[in-house]
Amino acid sequence: MFQPLFENLRTEGVPVSLREYLSFLAALKTGIATYDSEVFYYLARTTMVKDERNLDKFDRAFASTFEGLGELSAEDILEAVDIPEEWLRKMAEKHLSPEEMAEIEALGGFDKLMETLQERLKEQEGRHQGGNKWIGTAGTSPFGAYGYNPEGVRIGQKESRHRRAVKVWDKREFKNLDGDVELGTRNIKVALKRLRSWARDGATDELDLEGTIRATAEHGYLDVQMRPERRNAVKVLLFFDIGGSMDPHIRVVEELFSAARTEFKHLEHFYFHNCLYEGVWRDNSRRWNEQTPTWEVLRTYGADYKCIFVGDASMSPYEVAYAGGANEHWNQEAGQVWLERARDQWSSHLWINPVPEQQWEYTHSINMIRDIFPDRMVPMTLAGLDQGMKLLMQ
Repeated sequence: MFQPLFENLRTEGVPVSLREYLSFLAALKTGIATYDSEVFYYLARTTMVKDERNLDKFDRAFASTFEGLGELSAEDILEAVDIPEEWLRKMAEKHLSPEEMAEIEALGGFDKLMETLQERLKEQEGRHQGGNKWIGTAGTSPFGAYGYNPEGVRIGQKESRHRRAVKVWDKREFKNLDGDVELGTRNIKVALKRLRSWARDGATDELDLEGTIRATAEHGYLDVQMRPERRNAVKVLLFFDIGGSMDPHIRVVEELFSAARTEFKHLEHFYFHNCLYEGVWRDNSRRWNEQTPTWEVLRTYGADYKCIFVGDASMSPYEVAYAGGANEHWNQEAGQVWLERARDQWSSHLWINPVPEQQWEYTHSINMIRDIFPDRMVPMTLAGLDQGMKLLMQ
């Protein structure tokens, strides 16, 4: 019965296995999704999707498989009046408030509702819009589309307006999790979690349950064991390009920075403009008064740091290749020299570029920096960050 869903998932590129499909069927047999389409949707998604990047693909496959499920024609409604009253009541108990249930009972209950619907289908001729009786659109009749009535039956409406019988798979809430789209707040953390190296250090302030059980069994009395909290031991050094051509990317860069601060205990950050030169800064509003010499950064942060540059790499080629090429000050050494020093100091390095990858070939300076960081520039997409985290862990 659900084989088309399995086939559509494979067609959309969701790597669902036969074992996962059988697990889905076994869960259905328990009856947990008998009366609720949303529960059915979440059950299918939970059992057959194992990677966040495939959630939107799942929604597309689900919508394709069950297209038209919530869009009933007049003939469909005539057939629908035979739906068991038990099913309708269970749906009502789950989705309607006590006040809405009282309104339904005032009309005579579900039997009266379905009987009235059938009568109006027979009486009505042509399309009707507005009002509170005929089957149409934008009214308050119990039957129709794009209107409101608490006990209404939706006919010919693509999506719900009042979240009644809403098709959650049409929302495509996980569209931005697709590996080829730019990042948003909800999935940057997912990508950064791939850069983890757990360690236990510091004060022993966490209960070691397994150690306590073992020690108690060995000693014959309760022997509580403590251990340091498990932390992400990766050290990250972030350099953010700020100003100028980076202004359109401020939002996503801020989100990246916010996500990074929550994921990494050992995180240091500095700002630069266009290219790395002899000075960087932590506060952009005081960039000319409180710069930190780049040499000091190179000496302070050891080779065990993961170094990440975030910038569009879009500038005049002179800013990369020549002394004096910077557009805001006279740089004694070319930007390329400083980038090479950073590359040599932190062998685990990466450049994240918010410019779509298909546009990189059209900007000379991007290609120059790609030559400085061979195979180490990735786009600011989920797939790009996933690739970048793997490079940093090598």
